[in-house]
Amino acid sequence: MTPEEPRPLRTADVARESGWSVQQVRDLERLGVLPPAARSANGDRSYGPVHVRALRAYRGLASAAGPVVARRLLAEARTGTLADAAAAIGAVHVRLAADRDEALRAQAALAALEGEEDGPDAGTAHVDADVMTITQLAAALGVRTSTLRFWEQEGLAVPERVTTLRARQYGPAVIREARVVAALRSSGYGIPAVRDVVVSLRRLPGAGDGGGEGTAESRRILDRRLDQIATRTVALLRAGADLAEIIDPAQV
Repeated sequence: MTPEEPRPLRTADVARESGWSVQQVRDLERLGVLPPAARSANGDRSYGPVHVRALRAYRGLASAAGPVVARRLLAEARTGTLADAAAAIGAVHVRLAADRDEALRAQAALAALEGEEDGPDAGTAHVDADVMTITQLAAALGVRTSTLRFWEQEGLAVPERVTTLRARQYGPAVIREARVVAALRSSGYGIPAVRDVVVSLRRLPGAGDGGGEGTAESRRILDRRLDQIATRTVALLRAGADLAEIIDPAQV
């Protein structure tokens, strides 16, 4: 080994430098997150800086997009093209931005449902149209039309029906409600919990009777979701340098 060559790292060294346990390092190598380690004659693993970078990058990616997506992206980054790898990482940023935008839209919808904004156009800044078809609303929310039909069956975001063909149309109030439903579902809340919140929101114009509590809970949920998205975004940013070196080491 020449003076310029980095010394080989043991599993314990990699674990210490990356913040993972020894067993986690071995598991992540087995899952393809790490390039295969070199083996000595007696079978001991020998790692290098690339393995430490991969583990740090995986931590950020897993926080931002989940462990399944992170494992897939890192495995593909070593075997795919630079363009494909960069596009895959960019898609994680885009997804986080879309999640944040949807949560902000839901907050605007809540404000409109509460009547907190003044004037005839209150709450419409994030509403795409006065009336939407099911296809238009699905596109605006980033869900499938079958999802909207399922919500309708569950008593959520129920559209008006018009024409002899019974085509669905959604007015401003239902569009705002659908944005709230979409944000709550994205936060991992089940249909019964979402229904409870929506029922409370529907009672708001009549005052009293628990509506304020439901609105407050919705606000807390959306605030937590925005905090979670911010945390995930920062984790992805912190992983940026390691990801760049993994997908294009010659340029770093």
